[in-house]
Amino acid sequence: MSEVSSIIAGLGAGSGVDMVKLASDLADAQFALRNDRLAARSEELERQISAASSLKNTLSLLASALGDRVRAGDLAVRPQIANPAVATASSPAGTMGSGSYSLEVTALARRQTLASPAFADPAAAVGSGTLTIRFGETDGTAFTADAGRAALDIEIASGATLDDVAGAINAQKAGLTAYVAQTDQGAQLVVKGPEGAQSGFVIEATETPGEEGLAALAWDPGAGGDPARLLAASADAEFRLDGLAMTSATNDVGTVAPGLSLKLTGTNAGAPTTIDFPSPVGTIASAMQDIVSALNEVVTELNAATDPLSGDLARDSGARTLKKTLSGLAGMEIMPNAPEGAPRTLSDLGLAIERDGTFRLDTTRLDATLARDPGGVAAMFTTGLYGVYATVDKISRAASRTGDPGSLAGSIARYQSQSSDISDQATKLADQQERLRANMIARFAKADTRIASSQSTLSFLQSQIDAWNARD
Repeated sequence: MSEVSSIIAGLGAGSGVDMVKLASDLADAQFALRNDRLAARSEELERQISAASSLKNTLSLLASALGDRVRAGDLAVRPQIANPAVATASSPAGTMGSGSYSLEVTALARRQTLASPAFADPAAAVGSGTLTIRFGETDGTAFTADAGRAALDIEIASGATLDDVAGAINAQKAGLTAYVAQTDQGAQLVVKGPEGAQSGFVIEATETPGEEGLAALAWDPGAGGDPARLLAASADAEFRLDGLAMTSATNDVGTVAPGLSLKLTGTNAGAPTTIDFPSPVGTIASAMQDIVSALNEVVTELNAATDPLSGDLARDSGARTLKKTLSGLAGMEIMPNAPEGAPRTLSDLGLAIERDGTFRLDTTRLDATLARDPGGVAAMFTTGLYGVYATVDKISRAASRTGDPGSLAGSIARYQSQSSDISDQATKLADQQERLRANMIARFAKADTRIASSQSTLSFLQSQIDAWNARD
């Protein structure tokens, strides 16, 4: 590096020409065209990446916003219960209810709650051995085992306290929960079972000889167990739907009618409440107008990006695929599982396409469909496998599929790879240019030395000639 510096410092001393600038200018000139081409291609790739990313993100935002709106429930048929203190009503994903139902809840599902005798010292050892829990139905006076459910054996180590026993029960993750309560009488182990009549339980104890004590935790009403220790007996939920008696082992009773699931939260014996499915027809028209406007934003951006003369994605396969998909959106069958005669396409909802690819809302067509089949229209606005949201989400996901070379994400990945190659080429070209400049500097240094030597000889000869002339 010091040699190059000394060469640069000395260049021009003999010839009077700035050899460093000359070498740089010559190297720049030789590589200028290739550098300009790489820079122009790099800028083009950046614009293409930006345009494709913007389109992909716009589609993703549209799908996300539509999904949020559908899940909010103002576009799909959702059950409403007149007395919300009795139950919460919902529709399973992909289903739709209709009509009206009466609901009367006479009893909620309960868990068995069992307490141990009181212990004066909560830190005292309770003995060791095995606690066996058997499940079945009990009313505090008798127990009927559930033959289809295996007993649960819990090993209790030597020196275990009530807290240790509670921890051992909870560790089984068998639907039982246990804790130690500090009561006025002392410390008591409280054990709760799952909901449902068949989820009652009894506790048997097998003690380790010499470390007795576990028997105090045992309880069986048929074997003299203290009924006062049974704080609550397990039971099934009991309710009537349209007067039909039904039971459930849990308060989350699941689907009880087409498009209707219930979770019981209270009782209303003698005062049935009503569940109905109000139609969201009033909000669908405005929602469709919002969808048309959002789609037109995508189309406007897509048309600009694919303009044959000025578009950055004029020849992009991902953009062409999206354009083709959107051009057929109105006639696309989005409800293949709909009953005969029910609306199946977005054109049934009034979506119409113009010659330039933009959309408009045919309100006359939408109003006619709503008047003919409001339930069928509402069914198109769910979060199931089919419908408006599923269709837009599918288009967005397809555009975001990186492994598909015909998607926007595939185009972005391709442009990014090309941009990386351009960057590598630019780096290599810069290295070549610098090597050429350094080579020319070295060559010019030799030429400058020879020029300086020639000038020195010429000066000597000139001085001799001048001396001779002076003598003459």
